[in-house]
Amino acid sequence: MRSIRNAPKRPINLSLNSKVLDMAREMGLNISQTVDALLTEEVLRQYWQRWGEDNAEAIAHYNARIEREGLFSDRYRSFMRASPDADAA
Repeated sequence: MRSIRNAPKRPINLSLNSKVLDMAREMGLNISQTVDALLTEEVLRQYWQRWGEDNAEAIAHYNARIEREGLFSDRYRSFMRASPDADAA
């Protein structure tokens, strides 16, 4: 997914709760920046949630294969092997 955080801005019309909007202005919040940041986070959250759902079957197959066959690098991971001394204890 391309970076969406630094894309150019585009003006839109937006309807917001008037009381919340008044309070935000009184607090000095930058409405545009706040809405942009929150919308960006929600879009990314939903994107990755859908990605996970769309790819759940492939991920399950991959995990099952790794469980069954192990990783290619397993034979090189000496730090994961039990030491011969451990069996004697």
